[in-house]
Amino acid sequence: MVDAREIRGAPLPLTSPDWSPFLPGIALWALALYLPLSGPLGRLEEALAAGSLPSPVQQVMLVVSSLLLALAIGVLADLSLSWALGPDWASSLGLIAAGWGLFTALASRAREDGE
Repeated sequence: MVDAREIRGAPLPLTSPDWSPFLPGIALWALALYLPLSGPLGRLEEALAAGSLPSPVQQVMLVVSSLLLALAIGVLADLSLSWALGPDWASSLGLIAAGWGLFTALASRAREDGE
């Protein structure tokens, strides 16, 4: 039987996680998934414009909600891929997804401009 006093110095694994391996992947996935999330954010912007809130409050609500949504989706994507593949692979895939999103956005803009 283990006495609680013997393990007092060791932190519990679920109470103090080290998030540092996940931070680059979370940021990359949040960046990569921001463009696909712009559709629901556009509907939120329309709903806020139809409301009676002042314009500065609408701007703040839109910025905060877009950052929170991108961060939440980035955390979910990175944690699920980290669980399945490992933190390094999840970060690498986040980098690839962010690069691909940038590439497709630039290609779409060039196609619209007729270049």
